[in-house]
Amino acid sequence: MNRVDRWFARASRRLARRTSRRSFLTRFGAVLVGGVALPLLPVARGSSPARAAAPGEPDPATPVGDPSSCDYWRHCAIDGFLSSCCGGTHTSCPPGTEMSLITWLGTCRNPEDGKDYVISYNDCCGKDLCGQCVCQRHEGDRPVYFPPRSNDINWCMGRAGVVYNSTVAVVVGVATEA
Repeated sequence: MNRVDRWFARASRRLARRTSRRSFLTRFGAVLVGGVALPLLPVARGSSPARAAAPGEPDPATPVGDPSSCDYWRHCAIDGFLSSCCGGTHTSCPPGTEMSLITWLGTCRNPEDGKDYVISYNDCCGKDLCGQCVCQRHEGDRPVYFPPRSNDINWCMGRAGVVYNSTVAVVVGVATEA
């Protein structure tokens, strides 16, 4: 037996002499429960209702920088009601709704930095139809038989609340190809 094997054998025998199976299982269970509970700890999420232009975002006073405007740069392929007019923001759903897990994608050019960004359009589901700030922009829209790029599908199907409420526009990343 080599030196590493002898060391592990000695260490495991020492551990076996000092602990019982029951105490090991108790500690192991505590580590598992603690690991599962870790994501439940509170997280500080700073949000301010008065929104200044973030770095790389156009001026909010202009239509291309206002998330409640159809001309907002992220809304180039949107089809539906804007979440920012329905009690949510351009990246979060209104209270009482939940974001659909499946989306359609668009590629929009940010006028501030001139780059193209991949935008994920998520429907907000579970409450009555919002009915405010309807936008129908179809840049890059594809037919229904190409679902990831079609904005004409009710993406709330399959959710607990299948009623469509509004849509958010989340930046996924910088587009690498034209």
